Amino acid sequence: MKISEIVTLLNAKIVCGEEFTDREIERAFASDLMSDVLTTPFDNGVLITGLANPQSVRTADMMDVSTIILARKKKATEEMIELAKENDAVIMECPLSVYHISGILYTHGLSPVY
Repeated sequence: MKISEIVTLLNAKIVCGEEFTDREIERAFASDLMSDVLTTPFDNGVLITGLANPQSVRTADMMDVSTIILARKKKATEEMIELAKENDAVIMECPLSVYHISGILYTHGLSPVY
């Protein structure tokens, strides 16, 4: 699934990485615990989280995850956006809950990590 499709499905707003909307995403993982993200390898995926701080971007980068969806109307900070730009990452903001986002993406064919 392309990032552009995810944006449309979720009515999300890209705040960083608009030039990467043709990037293909194969799987998704949802967590607010970055320690869980660090123990779950899922390259070429998207991280769905409500954790809107630089640590989520750093953690995603360490796991080769280049797309982050911020759930529950969370807003990316300037520091998050700068880190994402440095790593060619995409950050989206979405008003929906983590549960709702996960359900939409799953029903439209995006695979879970496990």
